[in-house]
Amino acid sequence: MSAAARVFADWATGLGVDDLPEEVVDALGLRLADAVGLVAAAWETDPGRAVRRVASELGGSGSRLLFDDRPLAPAASALAHGALVHTLDYDDTFPTSVIHPMGVLFAAAWAAADDTTRGERVLCALAAGDELLARVGAEAGRGLHARGFQATSVFGPLAAALVAGVVRGRSPEVIAAAMGLAGSMSGGVLEFLSDGTWSKRLHPGWAAHGGIVADELAAAGFPGPASILDGRHGLFSSFLQRDLDHDSLLGDLGSSWRSQEAELKLFPCAHVIHPFLELALQERAAGRSVEEIDSVICGVAPWYVPIVCEPRGEKLEPKGEYQARTSLPIAVAVALVDGHVDDLSFDDASTARPEVRELARRIVHVEDPELDGGFGATLQLRLRDGRRIDVEPQQGLPLTERAAAKFHTGLSRLLQPAAAPHRDALWQAARTVGDAPWSRLRQAAAQIG
Repeated sequence: MSAAARVFADWATGLGVDDLPEEVVDALGLRLADAVGLVAAAWETDPGRAVRRVASELGGSGSRLLFDDRPLAPAASALAHGALVHTLDYDDTFPTSVIHPMGVLFAAAWAAADDTTRGERVLCALAAGDELLARVGAEAGRGLHARGFQATSVFGPLAAALVAGVVRGRSPEVIAAAMGLAGSMSGGVLEFLSDGTWSKRLHPGWAAHGGIVADELAAAGFPGPASILDGRHGLFSSFLQRDLDHDSLLGDLGSSWRSQEAELKLFPCAHVIHPFLELALQERAAGRSVEEIDSVICGVAPWYVPIVCEPRGEKLEPKGEYQARTSLPIAVAVALVDGHVDDLSFDDASTARPEVRELARRIVHVEDPELDGGFGATLQLRLRDGRRIDVEPQQGLPLTERAAAKFHTGLSRLLQPAAAPHRDALWQAARTVGDAPWSRLRQAAAQIG
């Protein structure tokens, strides 16, 4: 059987826009627009400024950043964009594997494309990279996280190399070699959970950067192992200590689109916390006051307890905003106190408030194995009058409407109200990337930067 990376490369290079189902195109456009908005939202944050400064110091030419027309090397722009998309922990996720795809995919596509690139080609490249991450992530499950690795960092470099190769018109042989080179440098550990430092923000950018460099090396004749996924020292053997199931990974490639499982984030924190926030905000919107609440019981899936629930002392007293983004009690407390959660909710000034910390201490978790599929959650409020309220989920606003509001909020960090038409043009260019030259997105971004 052919090496899995070569199978993906053969399939991706033959992919045409007519092969993409309408729902795949629509979802990709929505998630691409989401990534663009996240770059804007993170642009003037401390980590955003740091990664942009380093990218500019690396110099080079052939690319640029979304909102800055100074020339950069493609690998440098990939590094910065991937980190910016992930800076607020607000980007899309595959629930099965907790891979964050679009930060890697957008960063690689932007770095590899130029003003002559057709939007259709970029769309197909994004679709191929997305499907690769969906499939290898589904095969890996949460095994990588259980061993202390972020799955985005392990598989992201291969997807970046695939995207870059398709955008640049490489042969399947070159793309498979690039995937092998990129995957040979895979890594990315979860130790940031211990102290709230910034390494996780860099993971998608580092993956995209590696994929771009690997693509350029492979195109220059530098070979890499096409058996990177399934060889005896490939990623599955090395990271997961098991063989890859080829039939499960590749059997319906092209006819079934597992990338449709991706979920947008509507809150800037660990994705497993989102269902709890929806329930808490729903109850607040119905008129529930914090003063009524004695305690909150969160039913959680066992697999994410080490990520957002424990060590409990660390979750109740987070060291900085990034650690707060992975704290279930802090996040739920903020939602109940404020009645909203946005990209400023996890700043130190917000999460250090006495009323937030005091309520967080009364928010506890109980493991429920029945919630283990996906991002399961239950929320029970115990009121001071003795009542117990099991909060049931209700239908909210349509996803596209909520995503558009998130995008416009992110762009408002860079735009004055009078520049709203440029914001709308950028949203439309990203949402319909396959309908026009790639340069349309670049020109729309240039009107803002």
